[in-house]
Amino acid sequence: MSTKTRDTLDIQSIDANNGVSATETTSPSKVGQDWKDPKRYLWLMGPALPGIGLAAMAGYAIAPKKLRALAWTGPALVHGIIPGLDRAIGEDKSNPPESAVKTLEQDKYYDRIVKAFIPTQYAMTFMGAWLASRKKTPLSDRIGLTLTVGAINGVGINTAHELGHKSNKMNKLMAMAALAPTGYTHFVVEHNFGHHKRVATPEDPASSRMGESFWKFLPRTVVGGIKSAVKIEKARLARKGKGFWSLENELLQGWAMSAGFFGATTLVCGPRAIPFLAAQAAYGASLLETVNYVEHYGLLRQKDAKGKYERTKPSHSWNSNHIVTNLFLYQLQRHSDHHAHPTRSFQALRHFEDAPQLPGGYASMLLPAYLPSWWYEMMDKRVIEHYEGDLDKINWDPDRKAELMARYADYAAEVAAEAKAQREASESEAA
Repeated sequence: MSTKTRDTLDIQSIDANNGVSATETTSPSKVGQDWKDPKRYLWLMGPALPGIGLAAMAGYAIAPKKLRALAWTGPALVHGIIPGLDRAIGEDKSNPPESAVKTLEQDKYYDRIVKAFIPTQYAMTFMGAWLASRKKTPLSDRIGLTLTVGAINGVGINTAHELGHKSNKMNKLMAMAALAPTGYTHFVVEHNFGHHKRVATPEDPASSRMGESFWKFLPRTVVGGIKSAVKIEKARLARKGKGFWSLENELLQGWAMSAGFFGATTLVCGPRAIPFLAAQAAYGASLLETVNYVEHYGLLRQKDAKGKYERTKPSHSWNSNHIVTNLFLYQLQRHSDHHAHPTRSFQALRHFEDAPQLPGGYASMLLPAYLPSWWYEMMDKRVIEHYEGDLDKINWDPDRKAELMARYADYAAEVAAEAKAQREASESEAA
């Protein structure tokens, strides 16, 4: 959305379905009053996801032989249906007008949408545990049920992400509740006070490096994230004159919530629920870390003359406007705006033209991330193009830096020459 003057606004970029002329201009306050969110009810797809999982399991419970395929609903959605819908429906680059942001942020409807995910998430997880712990459930179906529950609880981590950035204590507790089924409650601490501070730097365990496979990144980010969370929480408690084993320790609070949920579920469903709970938690957490791998791959904040990292910019996060995944993930794919304004609610996040774009939505990037050769073919040259051939600006895997710089030297030179020619042409036109 482009501003023509301080007092008038070009509303061409506002969704045409709102009945606004493509050439009309009006005051920002008038636009804010008249603008309606065209996706207002489509956002219900987010909390509908655990409902879909619960319905699938109910169907499986009623007819486990005839409806066995329902056990695999989660993987089908995450790796097949949602990516397919992304490709079929495409992108949405529209932004809400700045004058409407305050109203959007204050609308409690959106907050209720996010929180509505959690009760159904728990019901789905409990039903999955009950089905997987029955003696007559075949092993293949148990695997499917585990992956279905894990996939949806992995998306639940994104619910926790949205709530965890709010200052209200109740929102933070609900964020930990959404994380409890995956045992990943430390994410609330590390993400807010670790990742957001160190994003797109070699020091950040949640920022992947060019040439680093997902399988190398995974143990580094899991172990590094837990260590970071413990360090952050110890420092916070020390400032209050308290030790790590204080009742105010948010890590201990979150881990207690996970232990309580796992214990209660096992008490009701029996010990056969234990491998199910552990496996679905591992898979759900791995989906979060796969998204972490995608979000900042190879991107690096540069240092100034004093060795201090520059401020986080839109250019430091990979983005996507594929609408279906954005609806399910509360616009997590508009990741640049999230890092610029961490407390901004999902419905108000904006697209930036200068933010690097992924070739598909996050759901479409999961399978390539698991296969290193496919991922490198898809992304490495994209990173080089983003930096206009300047290989020194890339966040490299230190173990492969020399090898990859040599491999891509010729391509980088071509990209740099083309970028230079384009700049000179633009300067010539401007003159």
